[in-house]
Amino acid sequence: MNDTIKNMIADIEAMKAKLGEEIEKQEAHASYEIKNGYVHFEKEMFLKQKENMKSLWEWFAETPILNLMSSPIVYMMVFPAMLLDAMLFVYTNVVSRVFKFDFPKRKAYVVFDRQYLGYLNSMEKLNCMYCAYFNGLMAYAAAIAGRTEFYFCPIKHAKKIAYKHEYYDAFLSYGDEDNYQEKLKKLRENKV
Repeated sequence: MNDTIKNMIADIEAMKAKLGEEIEKQEAHASYEIKNGYVHFEKEMFLKQKENMKSLWEWFAETPILNLMSSPIVYMMVFPAMLLDAMLFVYTNVVSRVFKFDFPKRKAYVVFDRQYLGYLNSMEKLNCMYCAYFNGLMAYAAAIAGRTEFYFCPIKHAKKIAYKHEYYDAFLSYGDEDNYQEKLKKLRENKV
């Protein structure tokens, strides 16, 4: 990767950080703090949230019947997700010890915090927990796959891909056979 590309990547990362700061400023109106992993709202804020909660009766009455009828299919996906979660646990614990590299931490991807919102009823909280688990788990699995790919096959694709994990830009160019083994070794030494 040449210096121009490295500089552009650094610029993009800096802009992402700046964007994150701006979003935090915009969302600063919600008055809460996190203590020991739990979200705590100021009492006034929490009471205001409770006023905006839709009752279960209203929620079920307004939910389209097809949504309710299809919900068992949606929720049945939790079983293969839990199996994937268990397999990722085994995989990361075995592979990290054998190949001596670190995987991302699960807790950075699977985050449960929406249940603290006072304006969600119990069904909305359940839905939020399901989505947080499932989407967080999929992102975690993609991060593990990306880290694994970085070690075993850090070569870019010839075709454009829809998703690039955090290691992809550091991969070797497609078709760049010159000193491949040396470049692979150097890449592993610098990133592992």
